[in-house]
Amino acid sequence: MNIALTHLQRLEAESIHIFREVAAAFAKPVMLYSVGKDSSVLMHLAMKAFYPAKPPFPFLHVDTTWKFREMIAFRDQMAQKLGFDLLVHVNEDGVRDNINPFDHGSNTHTHVMKTVALRQALDKYGFDAAFGGARRDEEKSRAKERIFSFRNAQHVWDPKNQRPEMWKIFNTRIATGESIRVFPLSNWTELDIWQYILQEDIPIVPLYFAKERPVVERDGMLILKDDDRMELRPGETVENRLVRFRTLGCYPLTGAIESDADTLEAIVGEMLTARTSERQGRLIDRDEAGSMEKKKREGYF
Repeated sequence: MNIALTHLQRLEAESIHIFREVAAAFAKPVMLYSVGKDSSVLMHLAMKAFYPAKPPFPFLHVDTTWKFREMIAFRDQMAQKLGFDLLVHVNEDGVRDNINPFDHGSNTHTHVMKTVALRQALDKYGFDAAFGGARRDEEKSRAKERIFSFRNAQHVWDPKNQRPEMWKIFNTRIATGESIRVFPLSNWTELDIWQYILQEDIPIVPLYFAKERPVVERDGMLILKDDDRMELRPGETVENRLVRFRTLGCYPLTGAIESDADTLEAIVGEMLTARTSERQGRLIDRDEAGSMEKKKREGYF
């Protein structure tokens, strides 16, 4: 008997299949856990894929030391609640050199504290496959990336050297030192993510919900003053405004949006009429033309 699946059920089934395929084909996979909404959905799918057992791989958080405080608290809370193996990696060289988004800019900060840090962690633990929460609808360089994204021994992505994925058949063969980045959410949209979070009642960081927060208007964006490390520029003032976040990263590089959506139902309703990309709230995507593709070639998420 044929059972008609809903749109979300088809996406869920595809993602679970990808998780199981990687677990069977690779010696040492890992899931990159950035604590955002996509990571939360990815974690939920991973737990479902192997239930009642725990996922047969650890979760890796690359800590830039500039994440929102609520993100770090949520990360630790979920690790304790679900009992998964959480690895946290910080680029200590970057910390020693005091690399930060204010003095060095988003480009240098992201490269040192995210890209280099991720490469360090993958090399340190010897992971040969890494799950990520990227989606094709987010950004143009991600739109052309395969679900199984091949990386050479230096973690470099070459858009011209991608493997065909006809009929959902994935080539998992790699040589020693090479690796694969795997994106189970490739075919999901931002709206799909929110509808699935609502359907499955998935816990997410409270920053996604509208609330009065202290923000500074800077470079056309509303930046949350999350701690005392953020110094005000001449003429800037801190205002309490009703805002939420569509995307989360390092707090000095992430813009909030004015919104009154304080429930999952309200967020889904807001997404139904949204006409801008969530990535417009990330300063790292404004560095230069093609900045995301350049970062991915260097080994970025």
